[in-house]
Amino acid sequence: MDNKWTEEELRAAVEAYVEMRKLEAAGRPFVKKQYYRELSQRFGRTEKSFEYRMQNISYIYDLMGRSWVSGLKPAKNVGERTGVAIEQLISEFEEQDNPKVTEFESQVSKLRAQKSLAMPKGNKQPNQTQTSTTSYERDPRVKAWVLQNAKGQCECCDASAPFITAVGEPFLEVHHLHRLADGGPDTTCNAIAICPNCHRALHYAADKSEIADAIYNKISRLKLHA
Repeated sequence: MDNKWTEEELRAAVEAYVEMRKLEAAGRPFVKKQYYRELSQRFGRTEKSFEYRMQNISYIYDLMGRSWVSGLKPAKNVGERTGVAIEQLISEFEEQDNPKVTEFESQVSKLRAQKSLAMPKGNKQPNQTQTSTTSYERDPRVKAWVLQNAKGQCECCDASAPFITAVGEPFLEVHHLHRLADGGPDTTCNAIAICPNCHRALHYAADKSEIADAIYNKISRLKLHA
């Protein structure tokens, strides 16, 4: 079924998903089934097929280390070519640079599934590629305040900072719960100081949405749609 989807169908599905994701990030209500129904009527596929395709899109967001639409648990059964196309469309609709992680991670996943994998030689001199990136002007006072307020303790797991830096400061990373790239603000109501392990979990853990919800419930200064 994967290779039978037309470019127009895939584009429409990704566009609808990106729209739902933006609405959810803004705290605005929407009905997922309505999107499936409209796509079904437009292209003649079942609503269920579009729902599953949305779960494929969630999987690509997960590979990118980003949050997906609530209720659309990632489904990884998507062809590599389709996955790459979805990633390209996400970047297009969000008007952001394409991180190009899907092809690489898909290949990693296939290799890890092999029973025995020989140690590779790797590349002593990997090829370089030039990419343009979008950066955001952050307020240093926000980062300083968040780190100072944490007092060397992860605001997610409550553990002490994993080490002390060369300048004698506890090492924690500042994370924006509502990503700046998704329109989130650079404020103390949206930023937390966390250990590297929790930081990765908030990007890649299967239960990252639940982890984020727990943080919102735990820290009173945070605002869900700040």
